[in-house]
Amino acid sequence: MDLHLKDKIIIVTGGSKGIGYGICERLVKEEAVPIIVGRNKTSIPEAVNTLSALGGKVGAVYAELSDPEQCKKAVEEILVQYGTIDGLVNNAGINDGVGLEHGNYEHFMASLHRNVTHYYMMAHYALPSLKKSKGAIVNIGSKTATTGQGGTSGYAASNGARNALTREWAVELLPYGIRVNAVIVAECYTPLYQKWINTFSNPEEKLQQITQKIPLENRMTTAAEIANTVAFLLSDQSSHTTGQWIHVDGGYTHLDRAL
Repeated sequence: MDLHLKDKIIIVTGGSKGIGYGICERLVKEEAVPIIVGRNKTSIPEAVNTLSALGGKVGAVYAELSDPEQCKKAVEEILVQYGTIDGLVNNAGINDGVGLEHGNYEHFMASLHRNVTHYYMMAHYALPSLKKSKGAIVNIGSKTATTGQGGTSGYAASNGARNALTREWAVELLPYGIRVNAVIVAECYTPLYQKWINTFSNPEEKLQQITQKIPLENRMTTAAEIANTVAFLLSDQSSHTTGQWIHVDGGYTHLDRAL
């Protein structure tokens, strides 16, 4: 299926690692131009070089996304370089373990800034260009908004907000033909996920316990599987899909795990 994404300029926050990198890789295969926005001055050049070696066009802008002014400057820089924005993938964030028992106001607010405030800021600053291009927005979310996890109030609250913003923006942007959807992730093996698994005394056993509870094929979701859905939602092949929370999770969130 031709997704008609060739030469489309697509912002991907946190696009140098994990799910974000998988999204960029798929966009390169579709001959789109992913623009990685993030702060990591090690992983971003590595990602750009690797993706370029695949024969793709890829760009990067450095920004501390928890800073609204840097979000603004990042969008301005992209527009100076490329002249347009055809899509936005809000992906950056971290399950930072700011819980109710072990946390405070400052930690909680910082978690919101790390995980959801920049979703709003990037969409806000990209909106004038997205109106012109009739582009699309895809927000990456987590099952924690639906299932809870324990000990991660900031991240769970942020993901609840991501879901709500997806629906709110889908309504607000109807007059401009801008579609807004969310892809919800449950258990996807990324470097951050591996870091979390390694905090357990027996990480291999813990990983096996989790994968056994994933209904479809008892395995983790891959970044490529998430990326496939993101690319589809960015494309005009999903031209009548908006306001949706699409769970790419092997049935983990909604199916009976007793299966």
